[in-house]
Amino acid sequence: MALTTFAAVTSSVLSLGLLAVVQAPFEHAFSARNGAHLAVQFDGSKVTAAQAATTAHAVGVTGAAGPYPIAAALDTTVGTDCPKKGLAGHDNGPLTVTTRPDLGSTSGMDRLVLTQGRWPTSPGEIALPWQHYAADCFGGSVVFSSLPGKPSFKVVGFGGSVTNSATAFATADGFARLTAAGARSDEQMLYRFAKAGTNADIATDKQAVAAAVPAGAVEAGQSYLTAEQQATGNAKAYVPFLIAFGILGLFLSVLIISIVVSGAAASGIRRIGVLKSLGFTPAQVARAYTAQAMIPATLGVVLGTVFGNLLAVPILGGAGRQLGAASATIPLWVSAVVPLGALLIVGVTALIPALRAGRMSKVRALVVGRAPRARGGRTAQRLASRLPLPRAMSLGLAQPFARPGRAVLVGAAVLFGVVSATFAVGLETGFNKYLDTSTSGFNVASKFVVPTADVGVPWGLYGPDDPRNPHLDGAKVAAALARTPGTKAAFGWGDSGAAMVGAPPGGEPAKVFTVTGDFSWTNMELLSGRWYAALGEAVVGDKLASAVGIHVGDDVTVVQRNRRLPLKVVGINFDTNQGDYTVMTDAATFTAAGLTPHIDQFNVELASNVSGSDWSTSAAAALTPLNASVQSNSDEGKNIVVITMGALVATLTLMMIAVAALGVLSTVVQDTRERVHDLAVFKALGMTPKQTMAMVLTSVTLTGLIAGPIGVPIGVTVEKATLTPMGNAIGRHLPPSVSHTYTAGLLIPLLAGGIVIALLGALPPAGRAARTRTATALRTE
Repeated sequence: MALTTFAAVTSSVLSLGLLAVVQAPFEHAFSARNGAHLAVQFDGSKVTAAQAATTAHAVGVTGAAGPYPIAAALDTTVGTDCPKKGLAGHDNGPLTVTTRPDLGSTSGMDRLVLTQGRWPTSPGEIALPWQHYAADCFGGSVVFSSLPGKPSFKVVGFGGSVTNSATAFATADGFARLTAAGARSDEQMLYRFAKAGTNADIATDKQAVAAAVPAGAVEAGQSYLTAEQQATGNAKAYVPFLIAFGILGLFLSVLIISIVVSGAAASGIRRIGVLKSLGFTPAQVARAYTAQAMIPATLGVVLGTVFGNLLAVPILGGAGRQLGAASATIPLWVSAVVPLGALLIVGVTALIPALRAGRMSKVRALVVGRAPRARGGRTAQRLASRLPLPRAMSLGLAQPFARPGRAVLVGAAVLFGVVSATFAVGLETGFNKYLDTSTSGFNVASKFVVPTADVGVPWGLYGPDDPRNPHLDGAKVAAALARTPGTKAAFGWGDSGAAMVGAPPGGEPAKVFTVTGDFSWTNMELLSGRWYAALGEAVVGDKLASAVGIHVGDDVTVVQRNRRLPLKVVGINFDTNQGDYTVMTDAATFTAAGLTPHIDQFNVELASNVSGSDWSTSAAAALTPLNASVQSNSDEGKNIVVITMGALVATLTLMMIAVAALGVLSTVVQDTRERVHDLAVFKALGMTPKQTMAMVLTSVTLTGLIAGPIGVPIGVTVEKATLTPMGNAIGRHLPPSVSHTYTAGLLIPLLAGGIVIALLGALPPAGRAARTRTATALRTE
């Protein structure tokens, strides 16, 4: 009882607490700042500010602000005056700069909030988000390195909007400096809608806005749901499976408490008669048996509440940091409501069999004592005796029919154990398959070829446009690898340093990868569409497509060094190891458009009969003159969130299976105590200890055999209903290779799981019954 309430309360506190913690800060901030449901960027060459303003009257719009001038995806570097000299000149990533007449205003839509410093007041000042490297260079400057003249702005503050509608804010004169230096100015409008609760609603709203302007004028649309997912996604991903475990644990709690209290009343019939003879009222008897359940349940509830709060600390991590949340701990009301609710359920569950015990006649209780019913299961015993089984096993096989109600309770406990095991195995398999994607695509290779200057340098230390970040000559390296004996396949790729217009500005920026060569051997997966096959085509990562609402056939615009390149999206791919937001295109597309593709690495697959060390030696001779070196695949970098989920699932599953087995144990203990006379007679007639164990274990085998085929389909259904919402919480659509978790090799052992759980629970009392001496059993009876 203590363990089952512990499992149920732990899961419930975690799931309800996470829902409250990760959701509340964003909702509060969004409401307090009058956040915008959608921020739309219009192509300044296709619409005027007046035309953009008319979209405020589009279908479904209930409020609008703007238009505001905006310059997207401007490359920046950290100024040389950065207090941390090691960051001076460092690539600061792309910025989307805007200006508003109400910087620092406490009214209006999508109000901006400072986290440090102040808002700019002069043309040479700017405020940035805290995510960029310049956050460590407060008081220094940021340089717009892609613009002629490289204008520099002093960083005077950090802040932004709750929906990340832009990543940098300047005065009107400061924005004019950027446009005078060559930055392209577009128009941004902010909207609130009557219906904007889902991604489908936002897509409909965006279409209504686009219909109010010339075709092709809408460049991008940023949904508040994307900002919410960025802030809460990882923590919310835990909620679906925690809810499932909480419900399973709750049902098991009710079931185990019913079994134990009913068993205590059944095995204490004679004691109940004695208590009533001494003057105990039915209510006092009921209270006594209810208290027997409440004491261990209270222990489980207290420990579950504490453990649930402790587990929340690493799961929540820095949740709410960018939203200004005071802390990331489970609210006190959750830690109060869940335990009280659990104790109420325990009390009601225990009270039902306790009341039945209290109403029992004292005469019947004293006369009947612990003796079993005379005619229980006689027909089943006769039929079982005709089976070609040893007599001990046929006796055990008939036992459930002597106590059908008790057998049903045992079956239910085993059923929940099988459901939990099946559910957990499916989740763990899905997690492992998700982790396997970190060794697919751009991470698949026998060997890597990288610039010699990058050897020993931590990955990502320098940005793609940082002058300290060298690149490979793709054509020459490819030719050298082709000439090296043992090279089976190779392709090169790299972060081009370009940014996508309209990519989610919060968190990690979108990366545009340029690729040369055939990478089909890496088994990178497509969710829809096809791989690019012609100039001007691109494949977009699933999370970016979900965040921005990109579909196959849409156009996206990327910017490199203030030069724009339109790309046609022909596919959506699934890749989890190169960042949240990715775009892939052929390096030739950049070259044809006059942009510079970056090739930072070649992935090489060796022939099966080739020694890796021998190949590296041969390749080094050809690669060294090209300033390229060979590295082995270290297969590093696992998703800590997924690993934590897997560990939590394993822990909760072991608890559930243990609880189910304890339910079986409790029932079998009751049976063996009630049948102590029968066991003594059997032993007197020559039944050996092994036969005694076989009889007791067989008594639960049929129940376990039936529970397995019923519990496995239920567990599969629960897993299917859980894994997809978990993927949605982190903004990903899971491909079949991840979501199709069950195979015959998994399901067949799970079908036998009912028997295993039943036997585990029955084994201790079976051993005890086998060890009981005949004379001792008869004297006890």
